[in-house]
Amino acid sequence: MEQDFTSTTTSPEPDLSSLLIGLLKGVQYREQDERQWAALLNLQARVRDYVAVLNLELVLDEAEGYAFLKSRPEPAEDDPSPRLPRLVARRPLSFPVSLLLALLRKKLAEFDAGGADTRLVLSRDEIVDLVRVFLHDGPNEAKLIDQIETTINKVVELGFLHKLKPAGGGASGQTNFEVRRILKAFVDAQWLAEFDARLAVYQSALSGVASAKEVRDE
Repeated sequence: MEQDFTSTTTSPEPDLSSLLIGLLKGVQYREQDERQWAALLNLQARVRDYVAVLNLELVLDEAEGYAFLKSRPEPAEDDPSPRLPRLVARRPLSFPVSLLLALLRKKLAEFDAGGADTRLVLSRDEIVDLVRVFLHDGPNEAKLIDQIETTINKVVELGFLHKLKPAGGGASGQTNFEVRRILKAFVDAQWLAEFDARLAVYQSALSGVASAKEVRDE
């Protein structure tokens, strides 16, 4: 007599450890693992309690579908609380990287105002055109493009741009990038305002350089 041994075993539920390890390694996106994301939503109170011990806080945007850990704000000068070391290090950004982040953030705000879609996708040429008008034009066009390419790659490395695979899987054609919506959490209105002020000073300096060059050439 034969017996049906159909398995009823299911894969284990994600536990707190796997959620914490993933968050400590980097940003977690809903699109990467829907099941893990659902577990994070269910266990987020426990995650918040745990990471608070490490002087971290959970940033979770359910609507946009991302979550990450950041250091808690430093105590005020008159606050007797101990100053704990930062587990998540701050990374200084170069001017070109800051410029591209600001331009992408503004582009994302314009895109959201249109309400057409949820994914902002830009071609490599579109990103180059965004940046090049703010950089000093030199005699070497190829060098300028290489500089912008390096900046784009750095922003991809930081996780604010996602390089998309070419349509059809081919190697030819235009390279496209998706602007990650997590950029909204890092570049707020105050950051943009401060950067706009610095950018105005930078553009004035560039204008002075250009005017001096025109005088020399006359």
